[in-house]
Amino acid sequence: MTDDPKAPQAPAAESGDGASRVRAAIRTELAADAVDEADAAATAADAAAKAPDSPGTTAEPTTTTPVIELRHVSLSFDRPILDDISFVVQDGETVVIVGESGTGKSTILKLILRLLRPNAGEVFVKGQDVTKLTFEEALQARQCLGMVFQGSALFDSLCVLDNVAYPLREHTKLDDDQIEQRVRETLQYVDLDPDQVMTLSPAELSGGMQKRVGIARGLAARPEIMLYDEPTSGLDPLTTATISNLILKLQHDLDVTSVVVSHDIRSAFRIASKVALLAEQHITFFGTPEEMTASEDPYIQRFLGGY
Repeated sequence: MTDDPKAPQAPAAESGDGASRVRAAIRTELAADAVDEADAAATAADAAAKAPDSPGTTAEPTTTTPVIELRHVSLSFDRPILDDISFVVQDGETVVIVGESGTGKSTILKLILRLLRPNAGEVFVKGQDVTKLTFEEALQARQCLGMVFQGSALFDSLCVLDNVAYPLREHTKLDDDQIEQRVRETLQYVDLDPDQVMTLSPAELSGGMQKRVGIARGLAARPEIMLYDEPTSGLDPLTTATISNLILKLQHDLDVTSVVVSHDIRSAFRIASKVALLAEQHITFFGTPEEMTASEDPYIQRFLGGY
Protein backbone atom coordinates (compact mmCIF):
# COMPACT_ATOMS: atom_id res chain seq x y z
CA MET A 1 0.00 0.00 0.00
CA THR A 2 1.95 3.00 -1.24
CA ASP A 3 -0.98 5.38 -1.62
CA ASP A 4 -0.39 9.08 -1.18
CA PRO A 5 -1.60 9.70 2.40
CA LYS A 6 -2.84 13.15 1.36
CA ALA A 7 -5.45 11.81 -1.03
CA PRO A 8 -8.71 10.29 0.21
CA GLN A 9 -8.87 6.73 -1.05
CA ALA A 10 -10.97 3.63 -0.75
CA PRO A 11 -9.83 1.03 1.76
CA ALA A 12 -7.38 -1.59 0.56
CA ALA A 13 -8.90 -4.74 -0.89
CA GLU A 14 -8.75 -7.96 1.03
CA SER A 15 -5.98 -10.39 0.23
CA GLY A 16 -6.63 -14.12 0.04
CA ASP A 17 -9.43 -16.44 1.02
CA GLY A 18 -8.68 -15.93 4.73
CA ALA A 19 -9.77 -12.30 4.54
CA SER A 20 -13.00 -13.32 2.86
CA ARG A 21 -13.65 -15.99 5.49
CA VAL A 22 -13.08 -13.68 8.43
CA ARG A 23 -15.29 -11.02 6.85
CA ALA A 24 -18.04 -13.57 6.23
CA ALA A 25 -17.72 -15.02 9.73
CA ILE A 26 -17.96 -11.63 11.43
CA ARG A 27 -20.89 -10.60 9.26
CA THR A 28 -22.69 -13.86 10.07
CA GLU A 29 -22.20 -13.43 13.82
CA LEU A 30 -23.23 -9.79 13.80
CA ALA A 31 -26.23 -10.59 11.59
CA ALA A 32 -27.39 -13.20 14.10
CA ASP A 33 -27.23 -10.61 16.87
CA ALA A 34 -29.15 -8.17 14.68
CA VAL A 35 -31.90 -10.75 14.06
CA ASP A 36 -32.29 -11.33 17.80
CA GLU A 37 -32.48 -7.59 18.45
CA ALA A 38 -34.94 -7.11 15.57
CA ASP A 39 -37.19 -9.90 16.90
CA ALA A 40 -37.21 -8.31 20.33
CA ALA A 41 -37.98 -4.89 18.84
CA ALA A 42 -40.79 -6.34 16.70
CA THR A 43 -42.36 -8.03 19.73
CA ALA A 44 -42.25 -4.80 21.69
CA ALA A 45 -43.68 -2.82 18.78
CA ASP A 46 -46.52 -5.32 18.36
CA ALA A 47 -47.38 -5.11 22.03
CA ALA A 48 -47.34 -1.31 21.88
CA ALA A 49 -49.62 -1.32 18.82
CA LYS A 50 -52.20 -3.47 20.63
CA ALA A 51 -52.18 -1.35 23.77
CA PRO A 52 -54.95 1.24 24.08
CA ASP A 53 -53.87 4.85 23.59
CA SER A 54 -53.73 6.98 26.71
CA PRO A 55 -55.95 10.06 26.61
CA GLY A 56 -54.13 13.22 25.56
CA THR A 57 -50.93 11.48 24.36
CA THR A 58 -49.39 10.99 20.95
CA ALA A 59 -47.03 8.27 19.81
CA GLU A 60 -43.36 9.18 19.95
CA PRO A 61 -41.24 8.38 16.87
CA THR A 62 -38.84 5.48 17.35
CA THR A 63 -35.14 6.38 17.60
CA THR A 64 -32.00 4.32 17.20
CA THR A 65 -30.06 3.74 20.41
CA PRO A 66 -26.47 4.99 20.03
CA VAL A 67 -23.79 2.31 20.24
CA ILE A 68 -21.80 4.54 22.63
CA GLU A 69 -23.05 7.56 24.53
CA LEU A 70 -21.44 9.77 27.17
CA ARG A 71 -23.90 11.92 29.13
CA HIS A 72 -22.57 14.86 31.18
CA VAL A 73 -19.44 12.97 32.22
CA SER A 74 -17.01 14.62 34.61
CA LEU A 75 -13.81 13.16 36.05
CA SER A 76 -11.18 14.55 38.39
CA PHE A 77 -8.04 13.17 40.01
CA ASP A 78 -5.78 15.74 41.61
CA ARG A 79 -7.17 18.18 39.03
CA PRO A 80 -10.21 18.27 36.70
CA ILE A 81 -9.71 16.02 33.66
CA LEU A 82 -13.13 16.02 31.97
CA ASP A 83 -16.03 18.38 32.66
CA ASP A 84 -19.60 17.78 31.44
CA ILE A 85 -18.59 15.68 28.40
CA SER A 86 -21.45 14.49 26.17
CA PHE A 87 -21.39 12.89 22.73
CA VAL A 88 -22.83 9.88 20.88
CA VAL A 89 -21.41 7.32 18.45
CA GLN A 90 -23.97 5.76 16.13
CA ASP A 91 -23.81 2.28 14.60
CA GLY A 92 -21.04 2.02 11.99
CA GLU A 93 -19.57 5.46 12.71
CA THR A 94 -15.91 6.23 13.34
CA VAL A 95 -15.56 9.06 15.84
CA VAL A 96 -12.05 10.45 16.20
CA ILE A 97 -11.18 12.33 19.39
CA VAL A 98 -8.49 14.96 18.88
CA GLY A 99 -6.95 17.60 21.13
CA GLU A 100 -3.74 18.80 22.67
CA SER A 101 -1.59 16.45 24.77
CA GLY A 102 -2.83 15.88 28.30
CA THR A 103 -6.44 16.88 27.64
CA GLY A 104 -7.90 13.48 28.61
CA LYS A 105 -8.48 11.87 25.22
CA SER A 106 -7.26 8.42 26.25
CA THR A 107 -9.18 8.77 29.51
CA ILE A 108 -12.41 8.70 27.49
CA LEU A 109 -11.45 5.28 26.12
CA LYS A 110 -10.83 4.04 29.67
CA LEU A 111 -14.29 5.25 30.67
CA ILE A 112 -15.88 3.40 27.75
CA LEU A 113 -13.98 0.25 28.76
CA ARG A 114 -15.07 0.85 32.38
CA LEU A 115 -11.49 0.81 33.52
CA LEU A 116 -12.39 4.12 35.18
CA ARG A 117 -15.63 5.41 36.68
CA PRO A 118 -16.56 9.09 36.30
CA ASN A 119 -17.25 11.34 39.27
CA ALA A 120 -20.50 12.32 37.58
CA GLY A 121 -22.44 11.38 34.48
CA GLU A 122 -23.19 8.17 32.62
CA VAL A 123 -21.39 6.09 29.99
CA PHE A 124 -23.59 3.86 27.84
CA VAL A 125 -22.30 1.01 25.67
CA LYS A 126 -25.02 -0.64 23.56
CA GLY A 127 -27.66 0.94 25.80
CA GLN A 128 -26.13 -0.27 29.07
CA ASP A 129 -24.78 2.19 31.65
CA VAL A 130 -21.36 0.66 32.32
CA THR A 131 -20.66 3.02 35.23
CA LYS A 132 -23.06 0.96 37.37
CA LEU A 133 -21.48 -2.42 36.61
CA THR A 134 -19.54 -4.55 39.04
CA PHE A 135 -16.05 -5.70 38.09
CA GLU A 136 -17.36 -9.08 36.92
CA GLU A 137 -20.20 -7.48 34.95
CA ALA A 138 -17.75 -5.09 33.33
CA LEU A 139 -15.61 -8.02 32.16
CA GLN A 140 -18.65 -9.48 30.44
CA ALA A 141 -19.67 -6.14 28.91
CA ARG A 142 -16.21 -5.72 27.37
CA GLN A 143 -16.70 -8.78 25.19
CA CYS A 144 -18.23 -6.57 22.48
CA LEU A 145 -15.18 -4.27 22.53
CA GLY A 146 -11.82 -4.63 20.81
CA MET A 147 -8.96 -2.42 21.99
CA VAL A 148 -5.81 -1.34 20.15
CA PHE A 149 -3.47 0.22 22.68
CA GLN A 150 -0.95 2.98 22.09
CA GLY A 151 2.33 1.37 21.07
CA SER A 152 0.36 -1.84 20.32
CA ALA A 153 1.08 -3.17 23.86
CA LEU A 154 1.98 -6.64 22.59
CA PHE A 155 3.32 -9.19 25.07
CA ASP A 156 7.08 -9.28 24.50
CA SER A 157 7.38 -12.85 25.81
CA LEU A 158 4.73 -14.22 23.41
CA CYS A 159 4.96 -14.88 19.68
CA VAL A 160 2.49 -13.30 17.25
CA LEU A 161 0.27 -16.40 17.31
CA ASP A 162 -0.07 -16.30 21.09
CA ASN A 163 -0.53 -12.51 21.17
CA VAL A 164 -3.46 -12.64 18.76
CA ALA A 165 -4.85 -15.80 20.37
CA TYR A 166 -4.77 -14.32 23.88
CA PRO A 167 -8.36 -12.94 23.98
CA LEU A 168 -9.66 -16.12 22.33
CA ARG A 169 -8.11 -18.30 25.01
CA GLU A 170 -9.33 -16.02 27.76
CA HIS A 171 -12.90 -15.42 26.60
CA THR A 172 -13.99 -18.17 24.21
CA LYS A 173 -14.36 -21.96 24.26
CA LEU A 174 -12.58 -22.50 20.93
CA ASP A 175 -10.12 -25.40 20.86
CA ASP A 176 -6.48 -24.96 19.80
CA ASP A 177 -7.11 -25.82 16.15
CA GLN A 178 -10.02 -23.39 15.92
CA ILE A 179 -7.97 -20.68 17.61
CA GLU A 180 -5.07 -21.13 15.19
CA GLN A 181 -7.46 -20.99 12.23
CA ARG A 182 -9.07 -17.81 13.60
CA VAL A 183 -5.62 -16.25 14.13
CA ARG A 184 -4.55 -17.13 10.58
CA GLU A 185 -7.70 -15.63 9.06
CA THR A 186 -7.44 -12.47 11.13
CA LEU A 187 -3.76 -11.94 10.31
CA GLN A 188 -4.61 -12.31 6.62
CA TYR A 189 -7.35 -9.76 7.05
CA VAL A 190 -4.83 -7.18 8.29
CA ASP A 191 -2.54 -8.02 5.33
CA LEU A 192 0.02 -10.13 7.20
CA ASP A 193 1.20 -13.56 6.03
CA PRO A 194 0.51 -15.98 8.92
CA ASP A 195 3.25 -18.39 7.84
CA GLN A 196 5.81 -15.61 7.97
CA VAL A 197 4.84 -13.83 11.18
CA MET A 198 3.07 -16.23 13.58
CA THR A 199 6.26 -17.56 15.15
CA LEU A 200 7.98 -14.17 15.40
CA SER A 201 8.26 -12.13 18.59
CA PRO A 202 7.08 -8.51 18.65
CA ALA A 203 10.71 -7.34 18.70
CA GLU A 204 11.21 -8.94 15.27
CA LEU A 205 8.39 -6.88 13.71
CA SER A 206 8.48 -3.39 12.23
CA GLY A 207 6.40 -0.67 13.87
CA GLY A 208 3.70 -0.95 11.22
CA MET A 209 3.56 -4.73 11.57
CA GLN A 210 3.23 -4.41 15.34
CA LYS A 211 0.27 -2.06 14.85
CA ARG A 212 -1.41 -4.54 12.50
CA VAL A 213 -0.85 -7.40 14.95
CA GLY A 214 -2.39 -5.21 17.65
CA ILE A 215 -5.42 -4.61 15.44
CA ALA A 216 -5.62 -8.35 14.69
CA ARG A 217 -5.63 -9.11 18.42
CA GLY A 218 -8.43 -6.59 18.94
CA LEU A 219 -10.41 -8.03 16.01
CA ALA A 220 -9.88 -11.73 16.77
CA ALA A 221 -12.84 -12.04 19.17
CA ARG A 222 -15.22 -10.52 16.56
CA PRO A 223 -16.04 -7.28 18.44
CA GLU A 224 -18.82 -4.95 17.34
CA ILE A 225 -16.86 -1.93 18.59
CA MET A 226 -13.17 -1.09 18.13
CA LEU A 227 -11.29 1.42 20.29
CA TYR A 228 -7.93 2.77 19.12
CA ASP A 229 -5.43 4.77 21.19
CA GLU A 230 -3.04 6.64 18.86
CA PRO A 231 -2.97 3.91 16.19
CA THR A 232 -0.61 5.85 13.86
CA SER A 233 1.76 7.44 16.39
CA GLY A 234 5.43 7.06 15.52
CA LEU A 235 4.80 5.73 12.02
CA ASP A 236 6.09 7.05 8.71
CA PRO A 237 3.53 8.56 6.28
CA LEU A 238 3.23 5.44 4.12
CA THR A 239 2.67 3.13 7.09
CA THR A 240 0.26 5.66 8.57
CA ALA A 241 -1.74 5.46 5.32
CA THR A 242 -1.72 1.64 5.59
CA ILE A 243 -3.15 1.72 9.13
CA SER A 244 -5.72 4.36 8.17
CA ASN A 245 -6.81 2.22 5.22
CA LEU A 246 -7.18 -0.77 7.54
CA ILE A 247 -9.44 1.17 9.93
CA LEU A 248 -11.53 2.25 6.93
CA LYS A 249 -11.62 -1.37 5.76
CA LEU A 250 -13.14 -2.46 9.07
CA GLN A 251 -15.67 0.35 8.87
CA HIS A 252 -16.77 -0.29 5.29
CA ASP A 253 -16.50 -4.10 5.10
CA LEU A 254 -17.73 -5.06 8.56
CA ASP A 255 -19.66 -1.97 9.70
CA VAL A 256 -17.55 -1.89 12.87
CA THR A 257 -18.25 1.09 15.14
CA SER A 258 -15.00 2.78 16.17
CA VAL A 259 -13.67 5.42 18.55
CA VAL A 260 -10.16 6.60 17.75
CA VAL A 261 -7.88 8.85 19.79
CA SER A 262 -5.35 10.58 17.57
CA HIS A 263 -2.89 13.47 17.31
CA ASP A 264 -2.64 12.97 13.56
CA ILE A 265 -5.16 15.37 12.03
CA ARG A 266 -4.51 14.24 8.47
CA SER A 267 -5.18 10.61 9.36
CA ALA A 268 -8.13 11.60 11.58
CA PHE A 269 -9.83 13.43 8.73
CA ARG A 270 -9.36 10.46 6.40
CA ILE A 271 -11.07 7.95 8.68
CA ALA A 272 -13.56 10.02 10.71
CA SER A 273 -17.32 10.10 10.33
CA LYS A 274 -17.29 12.67 13.15
CA VAL A 275 -14.52 14.53 14.97
CA ALA A 276 -14.65 15.46 18.67
CA LEU A 277 -12.26 18.23 19.72
CA LEU A 278 -11.33 18.13 23.40
CA ALA A 279 -9.99 21.31 24.99
CA GLU A 280 -10.05 22.72 28.53
CA GLN A 281 -11.86 19.60 29.84
CA HIS A 282 -14.74 20.13 27.37
CA ILE A 283 -15.82 18.90 23.94
CA THR A 284 -15.56 22.23 22.09
CA PHE A 285 -16.52 20.83 18.68
CA PHE A 286 -18.35 17.74 17.46
CA GLY A 287 -19.10 17.30 13.77
CA THR A 288 -17.80 16.15 10.42
CA PRO A 289 -14.26 16.89 9.22
CA GLU A 290 -15.76 19.22 6.60
CA GLU A 291 -17.65 21.15 9.27
CA MET A 292 -14.49 21.43 11.37
CA THR A 293 -12.34 22.82 8.55
CA ALA A 294 -15.12 25.29 7.68
CA SER A 295 -15.38 26.54 11.27
CA GLU A 296 -14.31 30.12 11.90
CA ASP A 297 -13.68 29.49 15.59
CA PRO A 298 -10.22 30.97 16.35
CA TYR A 299 -9.11 28.03 18.52
CA ILE A 300 -10.13 25.47 15.89
CA GLN A 301 -8.24 27.40 13.24
CA ARG A 302 -5.13 27.53 15.45
CA PHE A 303 -5.45 23.84 16.28
CA LEU A 304 -5.72 22.82 12.63
CA GLY A 305 -2.72 24.98 11.80
CA GLY A 306 -1.38 24.23 8.38
CA TYR A 307 -3.63 21.27 7.60
